[in-house]
Amino acid sequence: MSGRWPILAGGLAVVVLAPLALVVFVALAVIGASPAMGCTMSPTSVSPGATHGPDWSDQGSWTSEQVGNAAVIVSVGAELRVPPYGWEIAVATAMQESTLRNLGHLGADNDHDSLGLFQQRPSQGWGTTEQILDPRYAARKFYERLVKVDGWQAMPLTRAAQAVQRSAFPDAYAKWQPEAQQLVALISDGMNIVCTSDGGDGLPPLDDAGLPDGFLLPTDPQLRAVVSFALAQLGKPYVWGAEGPDSYDCSGLMMAAWAKGGVQIPRVTADQVHIGVIVPSLAAMRPGDLIFIPGSDGTMARPGHVGMYIGADRRGRQYLVQAPKTGDVVKVISVSSWGRQVAVIRRPST
Repeated sequence: MSGRWPILAGGLAVVVLAPLALVVFVALAVIGASPAMGCTMSPTSVSPGATHGPDWSDQGSWTSEQVGNAAVIVSVGAELRVPPYGWEIAVATAMQESTLRNLGHLGADNDHDSLGLFQQRPSQGWGTTEQILDPRYAARKFYERLVKVDGWQAMPLTRAAQAVQRSAFPDAYAKWQPEAQQLVALISDGMNIVCTSDGGDGLPPLDDAGLPDGFLLPTDPQLRAVVSFALAQLGKPYVWGAEGPDSYDCSGLMMAAWAKGGVQIPRVTADQVHIGVIVPSLAAMRPGDLIFIPGSDGTMARPGHVGMYIGADRRGRQYLVQAPKTGDVVKVISVSSWGRQVAVIRRPST
């Protein structure tokens, strides 16, 4: 379950916009995100009837114009209900392709007929020259193709971007990920974008792996209570916002399990990700540790989904218990199923 995300400023100055009472629910055509996801944002124009955007300030090496173009990309993603990880992919792609500038034809320096923020090509079916040079259109076309990439939310950023762009330099997008995360967080906060969804894992359905071969509960009494409670909920349905006893969402299950161990942890994933101490690696985990991934409505910088490590089998394969998503039930899966999506591991203070 997700709540209001804190800004990840990363050294960037926080944008302060004129306060407005009007809040708009963005519910335009959805192009492939969870139907339960929606975003709200405060209008960023000076007045409800204004037609121009906010006066974004320079941020680091990015000019106000470049930040403004990134803001268009983010706002279109929010309108289309694309999860925030998609915004990061789109912004990082535009950083690489155009340095966030809406480029027209560059003559001899042009790469074929590539144009605009994403260097999309009319000859390759991206649209007309006029359409591609409209940043909102260009962003929408990028998202339309991104959400058609099977498993894009579980892919490293550079792979997802390359699946859309098919660049001659497929590894170039990765270097922009940290700056894209910072800029997306800055813009999200400045535009007061708040997204909620079913809080699911954002991954294709996974079969219940069952308890690991030779599984034993932890010998530590506290960890034994935590893990045994979580496992006692196997098969119960995922319900967004539920805290038990008949159903749970991901963070609700974690809170209830750790309560059995005598430790009160926050209710939502956005707060749970800051508790206790960081576990430096998968190899250093112990049962009860919380594993965070972006999920359907988060990012690597601000994870939106959580599961609990329960131990390894006789071959050393690691397993976790989680409440996955709407339509699914509490189950055990292998940690490797989350692949490179693991953003951080936390150990609640005991």
